[in-house]
Amino acid sequence: MQNDHEFSYTKADFARVAELIYQRAGIRLNDSKQQMVYSRLARRLRALQIDTFSRYLSALAQNPDSEEWQQFTNALTTNLTSFFREPHHFEALARQMQQTDARPFRIWCAAASTGEEPYSLAMTAMEAYQSACPAVQIIASDLDTHVLATAAQGVYALDRLDKLSLERKKGFFLKGAGINAGKVRAKKALREMIEFKQINLLDSRWPLDGKFDAIFCRNVMIYFDQATQRVILEKIAGLLKPNGTLYVGHSENLHFMSDWYRSAGKTTYQLTEHAKAARGKP
Repeated sequence: MQNDHEFSYTKADFARVAELIYQRAGIRLNDSKQQMVYSRLARRLRALQIDTFSRYLSALAQNPDSEEWQQFTNALTTNLTSFFREPHHFEALARQMQQTDARPFRIWCAAASTGEEPYSLAMTAMEAYQSACPAVQIIASDLDTHVLATAAQGVYALDRLDKLSLERKKGFFLKGAGINAGKVRAKKALREMIEFKQINLLDSRWPLDGKFDAIFCRNVMIYFDQATQRVILEKIAGLLKPNGTLYVGHSENLHFMSDWYRSAGKTTYQLTEHAKAARGKP
């Protein structure tokens, strides 16, 4: 551990951070994350005028209902995202929409981050159904309240759209002028298709009603140990319609859940007969 830090920070402090974030959010931090933890939490120590990590962590532990827990969790949550990230999933989703009679078609985006993924889902829906008001409902959730606030606004720097076609840029976004020059905002029809809410995947109950045709839970499981992954994936199975599809990240594999999920394509999965029987059909 470096000794030239602005705040006192020891290996014991890092171990305590790792324990607290695991208990709170199920996130596993290995030793390679020591510097990341310091840089992100140091901002909280400055804001609160606390001079050591030990005092900061003790204050957290002594106040389990403190609002600082949300700041702590937000600081340690990784939010890497972009529009149409892993594009094959959106192509698969469009095919699923066109082949499914369900109305409304329901999607849960379980790691919404700053909103690029749920807005990509909404764009895909409009294109698949060739409608500005398709019968699609999107629930977009995240643990981090800060990124959810950004997502709900739907405002982005213009360069965030660099990889989008000109047709999509013009069709789905409004370009800012004056003090908003260099920014864009998702059009109202896109924003109205999405409901944003905070959900901690470790909570015993999720504030979700009904079943979903598609669940996007991408690049989330990599932060949990396998026991936690199994608990979450079994709960997700209970929210999928019998022919629904779970979309996961490119580095995630559900082979250890083969009793619950069968491969339906590249990093896409559907329920096995065992899972349908265990969770019941709607």
